[in-house]
Amino acid sequence: MKKILPEGKSQAAVLAAFFACGALMATWVARIPAVQARLNLNEGGLGLVLLGLSIGVLTALSLTGGLVARYGSRKITLIGGLGMCAALPLLALAPRPALLFAGLTLFGAAMSGMDVAMNEQAVLVERKAGYALMSSFHASYSVGALFGALTSAGMASMRAMPLTIHFLLASVFFTAILLFMYPHLLPTASGSREKKITFQFPKRPLWALGAIAFCSAMNEIAMADWSGVYLTRVLKTDAAFAALGYAAFSLTMTLGRMFGDWLSRKVQSADLVRFGGLLTAAGLVILILTDHPALAIVGFAAVGLGLSNIIPLVYSAAGNIPGIAPGTGIAGVANIGYMGSLVGPTTIGLIANATSLRVSFAVIACLAVILVLMAGKVSVAHTSVDEACIIEESRS
Repeated sequence: MKKILPEGKSQAAVLAAFFACGALMATWVARIPAVQARLNLNEGGLGLVLLGLSIGVLTALSLTGGLVARYGSRKITLIGGLGMCAALPLLALAPRPALLFAGLTLFGAAMSGMDVAMNEQAVLVERKAGYALMSSFHASYSVGALFGALTSAGMASMRAMPLTIHFLLASVFFTAILLFMYPHLLPTASGSREKKITFQFPKRPLWALGAIAFCSAMNEIAMADWSGVYLTRVLKTDAAFAALGYAAFSLTMTLGRMFGDWLSRKVQSADLVRFGGLLTAAGLVILILTDHPALAIVGFAAVGLGLSNIIPLVYSAAGNIPGIAPGTGIAGVANIGYMGSLVGPTTIGLIANATSLRVSFAVIACLAVILVLMAGKVSVAHTSVDEACIIEESRS
């Protein structure tokens, strides 16, 4: 008979998984300007190369729901995380854009599997606890992103530190964290596993949540992939200062998510999403209009705070849709949401190449307005989360 792990250890393990995923992603994101300079890529070329990550994410995502259902989110969380660690050094070693594209595809595929699996783990822990925890888990992702961004800023300022060594050290460090947290993840109940690895077409309630995730992902990928480039190319800062753009974004996103669970018990989900969309749009307006690097950091911070609790609310709702397994629901919404990650980098790059990055950010600001208009859909869907928790408690 298997030993039942303490609930506190399971929560800590899921927090560690989110932290590692965020830090690994931010480690790459913060060093994009260095990779761009090394390969001598313009904005359009960089946008096409970054498409590799989104293709990897979406390709793997079509199978992730079935893989999680069959093998359990515990195993897929570990495999995805180790895959990210293995792919990260390859991004620094790639001598040509085509090989960087391939490395990003592998990195994105691994991240996709880890993302869905660790979010199912979060839903399972949340159900056991009987109250909202999703924002706290996503806050851990943001803490990891902040850690990765600040560490990368420090590494960028050390001219004697090669990019390859930086990525290799990060890979080893997070591999150790993933191996340590793995035994404490929750095992998936055998009755919830599907027999076939197939992608379940999202049911109607998931489409509205997916559309919100799409708009949010477009804004988030813009900050992730283009914050450093915006500061270096448009506002003419150095690489070390440019890394602070994503760091500011990650910091405010972290702070917002730390209070997200408390806010979700005090404020309706629709109001949280509506306010978040307004704040995101305001931050982008600052970025579009300012010529001062310090004020641009304020804009990135506003966008981070605005987006902070939108995805946690959407994923929590998707993982509690009646009749849909948590991993399948999350994968369905994530599949739609990640379309934003697919079209985002290339769209921004091509628009910037034809006009300017300011115009690209103006397009992204329009999607933030759509978040405001669709906020009510999260309110309707998220009601089922509380009902699901009540049902779960009555069964236990």
